[in-house]
Amino acid sequence: MRKFIVNTHGRLQEWIADDKGYFADEGLDYELTQHNLLTKQAPENFKPAAAAPAGNEVPDNLNGAFQTYEKGRDASISCACHWTVNMAASASHGRLWGEAYSVSPCGIFVPEKSTIRRPEDLAGVNVHVGYQSGSHYTTIQALEPFLPADQIKLKFGGGPADRVDQLLNGIAPAATVFGMQYYVMEQLGFRKILDSTFMIASLIPDGVDVEDVRKYYRALRRAQADIDRMHQSYTHFYKNELPERHLKLVDVRRFGPGERIVFEPYSRDMYETTHQWVEERHIFDADKAGHGAYEDAVACPV
Repeated sequence: MRKFIVNTHGRLQEWIADDKGYFADEGLDYELTQHNLLTKQAPENFKPAAAAPAGNEVPDNLNGAFQTYEKGRDASISCACHWTVNMAASASHGRLWGEAYSVSPCGIFVPEKSTIRRPEDLAGVNVHVGYQSGSHYTTIQALEPFLPADQIKLKFGGGPADRVDQLLNGIAPAATVFGMQYYVMEQLGFRKILDSTFMIASLIPDGVDVEDVRKYYRALRRAQADIDRMHQSYTHFYKNELPERHLKLVDVRRFGPGERIVFEPYSRDMYETTHQWVEERHIFDADKAGHGAYEDAVACPV
């Protein structure tokens, strides 16, 4: 029987469940891999730069989370923002897991000395985000109450670690970062202009045993309780995820709990209204946007 391949996702839960034997307690025959967006094992088209970019111009990187699902991730379950997972599932690149989702802290940051102080000051300013990835959608969603659509400007700067480099090197006037990178920029004194916390969902490929997925989530439920009780005991696991060039700049003991798993259904209303929101903003070409029904796109629909 094939092992259940678990991608880590720059968060604490999988590391805790592995370290404390929660997966083993569930009888899950698994392998933990680091196909997140930060390590050398990440999908080729979404690797961070090996070093900070040179010059003052960042070319648009049009490879992001959705493109990794088009190529196929080598995992029995993996995560991305719920917009991308929704679109990937509706285009038959896997099924969205319907029994849980998670929420990640996220914000639009600028350098400490920036003259940008309010969301309105971002009118016409390039905000660096990942293409068809969480930062892309959430930046639009967060800025829409403050700016008309034609004044929201996005620069597709690559993965989360790339955008940290771009902020650190003064190349990005603003960037949206989440999870670990949120804590990095916060600790280094960058200014958060706007909160853009967003929802994350999971995708499972065809053929994955639903009962194995439930074992996985039962283990993560125990890990989430550990984090809720005392996250400080587990922030050292962030060292497994941060690139060395960023790790040496910060003290992970000061980081927060990060992404939180919510053990509630991803409902039909969530699925349909999210899909409609993406389509209304023309984030996908018509030939890329799937139109799968909720019952077909979601594993264990409610």
